[in-house]
Amino acid sequence: MPEINPKTGYCHSNSTFYSKRKPTPLPSNEVLDVTTFISARAHHGTTAYIDGSTGQRLTFSEVWRSVESVASALSEYGIRKNDVVLLLSPNSIFFPIVCLSVMSLGAIITTTNPLNTKNEINKQISDSKPVIAFTTQELVSKLSGSDLPVVLIGPGTRTGRIVSTLDELMNKDPNTKRIKERVTMDDTATLLYSSGTTGASKGVISSHRNLIAMVQTVIGRFPLENNQENSTFLCTVPMFHIYGLVAFATGLIASGATVVVLSKFDMHDMLSAIGMYNVGYLPLVPPILVALVNNADQIRKKYDLRSLKRVLSGGAPLSKELTEGFMEKYPGVTIMQGYGLTESTGIGASTDTVDESRKYGTAGMLSANMEARIVDPDTGKALPVNRTGELWLKGPTVMKGYFSNPEATASTLDSTGWLRTGDLCYIDEDGFIFVVDRLKELIKYKGYQVPPAELEALLLTHPEIDDCAVIPFPDKDVGQFPMAYVVRKKGSNLTEKGVMEFAAKQVAPYKRIRRVAFIGSVPKNPSGKILRKDLIQHATSKSSM
Repeated sequence: MPEINPKTGYCHSNSTFYSKRKPTPLPSNEVLDVTTFISARAHHGTTAYIDGSTGQRLTFSEVWRSVESVASALSEYGIRKNDVVLLLSPNSIFFPIVCLSVMSLGAIITTTNPLNTKNEINKQISDSKPVIAFTTQELVSKLSGSDLPVVLIGPGTRTGRIVSTLDELMNKDPNTKRIKERVTMDDTATLLYSSGTTGASKGVISSHRNLIAMVQTVIGRFPLENNQENSTFLCTVPMFHIYGLVAFATGLIASGATVVVLSKFDMHDMLSAIGMYNVGYLPLVPPILVALVNNADQIRKKYDLRSLKRVLSGGAPLSKELTEGFMEKYPGVTIMQGYGLTESTGIGASTDTVDESRKYGTAGMLSANMEARIVDPDTGKALPVNRTGELWLKGPTVMKGYFSNPEATASTLDSTGWLRTGDLCYIDEDGFIFVVDRLKELIKYKGYQVPPAELEALLLTHPEIDDCAVIPFPDKDVGQFPMAYVVRKKGSNLTEKGVMEFAAKQVAPYKRIRRVAFIGSVPKNPSGKILRKDLIQHATSKSSM
């Protein structure tokens, strides 16, 4: 056994940091799917999901009966192990039922952002090749470029390719005699798309083992069995995203928690739901936390937040000012932070107590069963405590690889299973991870990931644009937004507004360019790579180029 420093978690002999958290056990049975694993867990809850708008409730027994019915119906439709099923839907109490049903068959769930354009969704369809889609009446038109059969979630009109409704499938008696396929923990369960810096969105392959390990971590982090405090969670983050999928569509149902689901984020609806449904846990992204602090006096006068015990923040580390400001304005509410990637099934590091959260600016301590290395990006050498380098992660939640993309997989996962996160970090003398910067160039807008290269490729199709570069511009309310540096063609009178409107018509709202500057040429290195750091420095300083 390597000699590990109990304070830092660091082992000198192999330059590896080990989690200081109590290890969580993983099942030894190889033939196991995540749905069966979750449903077999003992839990003490009665209500699993509540629709925050209508008040409609699903008990745990209704959820599991529905999962069995939908899985049975899909099996009759010919859905088999390794078939891909597309889920295009806003947050809904039925979202988990679709996911759990599909995964129980050994089929693969792929989700997509309802804000995405038809073209963006079609790209994902042509890459992942789903055999059937679940969507709502409002979103069905976004599938018009494909010939996928559709199951409608919620009310709507049965036309064209709509083969059934989720209600019909849920109300069917399950076929108890159907032969179930052998699903192992190494089989693929989900195919979530993570935007890459190259502009092409990459499908992240997560196995049943990855999801089971994730569920075990979530349960370990929120031990609700004793019901010592209110165990109702409010779902404000998108379920199609790893953060929402981890917490609300899979993880928490295993712990017996009640999840109140809001179909879309609205500050008033969120705050009203806390008092209405006695919410104890509120997961969110940093911009919402900023709004809670900035408007604290009006919020506390208008809304009943007495039940709130914990706020869970993910997406970006919180500053000392924000953490202190929140604790001052909302005494009695603990802030917990989480760090994870789609490629690590949302698991990586977390702060789990008030004391841990007071380690200002940290992303937390390594999650149970996780190992880390801090690697010098230039030399490839693993570094010790308090040295900055790229964070590498290893553990049971690390993905199998990228779908049909061996080059991207090889550049992100090494042969021994280490995941290169693309984040520059250091680990301090107490074993806490601090994110310093991103090696990757993704723009983080309200927790959404925006690849600059995708917007650059789009702008270069404009007849009056010669060259361009897109950078993240820091903003206290949204984190970062896309800013474009544009080189106009000779004689062009293209305006900033013209550039923004051109892009806005062709991308989802979160990808819109919100600031434009015109320059004579885009700074590049000898190999032609855009020197984004120079542009970021220029954009955020008052000096001119």
